[in-house]
Amino acid sequence: MIYDEPRFRPGGDRFLEIEFGDELKLELNFRAQGLGQALTQERIKGVIEIAPFFASALVHYDPDVITFEELKAELLRLINAVASASDVELPSRLIYMPAMYLDPWSAEAIDQYIEKINPAKERDPDFVARINGLEDAAELVRVHSGTEYWVAALGFWPGTPFMMPLDPRCRLFAPKYNPPRTFTYTGTIGMGGGATAIYPVDGPGGYQIFARTPVPIWDMQQRLAPFKEAPYLLRPTDRMKFVPCTREEFDEIHRKCAEGSYEMNVVGYQKISLQSHRAWVATLDLNARF
Repeated sequence: MIYDEPRFRPGGDRFLEIEFGDELKLELNFRAQGLGQALTQERIKGVIEIAPFFASALVHYDPDVITFEELKAELLRLINAVASASDVELPSRLIYMPAMYLDPWSAEAIDQYIEKINPAKERDPDFVARINGLEDAAELVRVHSGTEYWVAALGFWPGTPFMMPLDPRCRLFAPKYNPPRTFTYTGTIGMGGGATAIYPVDGPGGYQIFARTPVPIWDMQQRLAPFKEAPYLLRPTDRMKFVPCTREEFDEIHRKCAEGSYEMNVVGYQKISLQSHRAWVATLDLNARF
């Protein structure tokens, strides 16, 4: 639900969390991102950083400069200055990301989990397809790759994007592993709840996995052009479109990324609003299947 009034919660003595609702909705993320944009522009003394997430934002502040109640009052002022989330316009790039679906690396990680932890676990692509009423893993690939994704937040691992589909026909849901995997390959693509994420480094994980990209999203060497300003590829309010690729294409792109010669397909910033998104959704046949 969307809360009638935002909820404020302390996070120790240096953080304030503000919650706008408890759903995975674009409107809620626009409110969180809009607040982040306004707070950055205001330069309120004592505010160190704001980190918006799906339906909330965490504000880091100096309690010796501004108190919790003073900060709460400033945040309410900024929120009330914007009539609604529909009035918010956010800058957004579009990144086309090659992805090998039903890849052997995800299959290897799943096999290890089944062998060592849970022999009864259904394989991830089949499980996600089944619980979402899809015919098979092939339809899962068509649906998952059929939409642009909105980067709602970064977090957990360095540069990890948490994304939601912009096409309502491509909404999918999947529970996390319980217990989690002990290993996941860099670049693995998976789902937890209604969110899609990309693993930036090798490590454990709990999302249902079914694809892998050869393009880094975290690179301390900053070898490719989009990394020149920072070691992370994505930023909140970016959009991503997964482009299915073959094993041969994957290997070639991976090689070029390693040597720094790969040219990413990134469309420059444009203004995105809820109004424009709603107008686009109104043109869709919501009963169409992929």
